[in-house]
Parts: sequence; structure tokens; C-alpha cells
Amino acid sequence: MSAATEDIVDRLVGIAPGSRLDAMRAERPEARENTQKSYLALFEPELPGDVSVRERFAVASFVALLHAKPAIAAFYAAKLKQLDGGAAIHDAVAAEATLGATQGPYGNYPQGELRVEDVRGPMHRVSEAHRIALGPRLAAALEHAHLLVFRPRDASPAALQALIDAGWSTSGIVTLSQLVAFLSYQIRVVTGLSALAS
Repeated sequence: MSAATEDIVDRLVGIAPGSRLDAMRAERPEARENTQKSYLALFEPELPGDVSVRERFAVASFVALLHAKPAIAAFYAAKLKQLDGGAAIHDAVAAEATLGATQGPYGNYPQGELRVEDVRGPMHRVSEAHRIALGPRLAAALEHAHLLVFRPRDASPAALQALIDAGWSTSGIVTLSQLVAFLSYQIRVVTGLSALAS
């Protein structure tokens, strides 16, 4: 593959063409192809729409850091830093990821038998200093990403309204949610393949 079409999972794991892991991935060509297509659709869209490329890579860096995956975070951070204003945003994103680091998942179930599994945990709010650096849209996006990573049971209309109040459109919110979901999936795939490589 050329650099432009390089498979991102192969790159993140360090899978060489013809290797054992390459052969293993080749056994599931649709999964491999769809994972790459998802990456391209989310991070290299022809038309970014309501979510800028800079916002996409900022959220990706944040989510990878929340998952404590520094190598994956470094990949997305490098992409972010290449964009106008990306380096300053990266510094704020990295600082917020440190402030928001925790374990999980937390959250509350609706009324019923599962309420015994409710776990209390922190609700992350971007600091005022970083909120200025990030702007209201990206600050709200990071707070929402933190919610989806650590408190998915607490996703609510109020959480979505906070994004709308910060300037997010409905389609932008869908894209943001897709980004966080894809990253969680990608991180699991990379982690699993990396374990097999060692």
C-alpha cells in the first residue's frame, strides 16, 4: 500500500506485509477493509461537514489518552499538530486527558434490578483555562467524549443539549459519537493484535 492508503491498524500495530499477523488479518478481509473505510470516512472525509478535521483529531487524541494508549494517542496527536493551530490545541487536550484520567465504567442504570450495579464516579469538566484555549465547541466535545468513554450509561438528552448549546449540530453530534465509538473499537483491535505480536 502507498503511504496515502496505508492500513491504519497495520501501521499502529507495526504489521509488516507477509508477516504472521498480516496473514491472520487477511483471513478476515471484510473486517479489515471496513475498519480502514471507517477510519477514512471519519478522519479523511471528502467533505468534513459540521465537524472540522482539527476537531476530529483533537477528540481522537483525547480518547486514546483516556484509554491509556500513548502510542495510538501519539499517532493522532501528530496528525493534529500538522493542522493550523493544532499544536496549541494538542497541549490543552493532553492536559485535559491527564485531568480526566480515571477508571470505569461508571454510571447509573434506569430503575430496575440492574441498579445494584450502579457505580459512582467523576464527571469531567474542562478547566476554565483550557476552555478558553479549546473554545466552547471542542471543550463540550471533550466533556461528551469523556462521558461516552467512562459513563456511557449516563448519556442523556441533557448531555446532548450541552453539545447543542455549545454550537454542535445534530449531524455533528452523530459524527462525534461515531468518532468515539470507532476509536474504542480501533483501540481494542490494536491492543489485541499487539498482544498477539509479542
